[in-house]
Amino acid sequence: MDGPIVGVIGIIIMFAVLFLLKIPAGFVMAMIGFLGVAYVTSFEAAFGMLGTDLWNIFSSYGLTVIPMFILVGEFAHYGGYNHGLYNATYKWFGHYKGGLAITTIMACAIFSAISGSNTATAATMSTVAIPEMKKYNYHPQLNAGSVAAGATLGVLIPPSLVLVVYGIYTGQSIGKLFFGNVIPSAILTVLIAATVFYICWRHPDWGPRGPKSTWMERIKALPDLIDIFILFVIIMYALFTGVVTATEAAAASCAIGLILCLVRRKLSWKSFKASIVDTLRISCLVFMIVAGAVLFSRFLAVTRLPFEAANFITSLPLPNWMLLWIVILCYIIGGCVMDALAFLLVSLPIFYPIVMAMGYDPIWFGQMICIVTTMGSIMPPVGICCYVVAGMAKDISIGTVFKGSMYYLPSYVIAMIILMLFPYATVMILSNLVR
Repeated sequence: MDGPIVGVIGIIIMFAVLFLLKIPAGFVMAMIGFLGVAYVTSFEAAFGMLGTDLWNIFSSYGLTVIPMFILVGEFAHYGGYNHGLYNATYKWFGHYKGGLAITTIMACAIFSAISGSNTATAATMSTVAIPEMKKYNYHPQLNAGSVAAGATLGVLIPPSLVLVVYGIYTGQSIGKLFFGNVIPSAILTVLIAATVFYICWRHPDWGPRGPKSTWMERIKALPDLIDIFILFVIIMYALFTGVVTATEAAAASCAIGLILCLVRRKLSWKSFKASIVDTLRISCLVFMIVAGAVLFSRFLAVTRLPFEAANFITSLPLPNWMLLWIVILCYIIGGCVMDALAFLLVSLPIFYPIVMAMGYDPIWFGQMICIVTTMGSIMPPVGICCYVVAGMAKDISIGTVFKGSMYYLPSYVIAMIILMLFPYATVMILSNLVR
């Protein structure tokens, strides 16, 4: 049997196991990768690959950036910054029509600046925003949809775990990826917020105005915003100047985040222990996905499927922009049926060489697939952010959450089109400044 055919069969088996047996994606990819290499070569080679790759992954200094960024987000969560952020943004935007939904999206964007995780943002903001919007009789679709869409910014806005893993996997500068992401994340945030105005224009009764706050109340609500701004600036400035590595910047942000929580008396000993436990749990999950994806990519490389796929697609008589949209469509479909990070790592061995062969910039492509990844987290049937929101809001069905999130999908498509039309102005202008 030809190698590429074996690779295709391996991918089909992987998806079948994921859907039918519901085994975690990291373990499935590792298992299929090991057995696939054993089939194509030998069990001795597969065992050698297993030991070498697992050691290289779990002893990698570069991967320590992941638990550091997760930990600073957990400090913010258990320190109660979610309530402070929501209250501050509510004071400034709550009196507009649909203002609480815009407040939710802005608070999600700010919290994402230190969280880096869409699921953490969804869970955190659901507990704060959904009860408030219920109190002011917001329609359930606008209520839940705005939380789910806002939470997707956790994947996009630096420090994004997807960009970190993409940078480590492809060997790209995490600092360049973070700075190249500033304008795209701002564009998508504005588009998602603008969608709220459109929804309220179509359905005027879905988002009633809230009470207007005084200027004194708005100013008093700013301290939590200032703390988050300090953390974000420290991370970005350190990476921009090149005085520290991404891991050192993440460690510094953890230390400063902990100090801010202690100074403001926001973190108890119990909350500190809970943040450590959650960081370990999430980090182990991410590391297992990374390890499984590396093993699976070794199997695909042995079958030569990525190279054959790249040669076939680039030989098609189509312009590069059409080929790129084919790749993006694959990411959209994959994001609908599989965990976003897992699918990213499975697909990179196939699509990354294709996109590089077409001459696209790797930093720019990282921003594109980051936006596609965020889009997949609110699309059925997986739509992890929607499931988290439905799980936190017991009286809002998963169907209602998905219906509400559908209003925001055009925002992602428009953002991708803008990035394709203006790659330098949106990505390269800032990423090229990083030393």
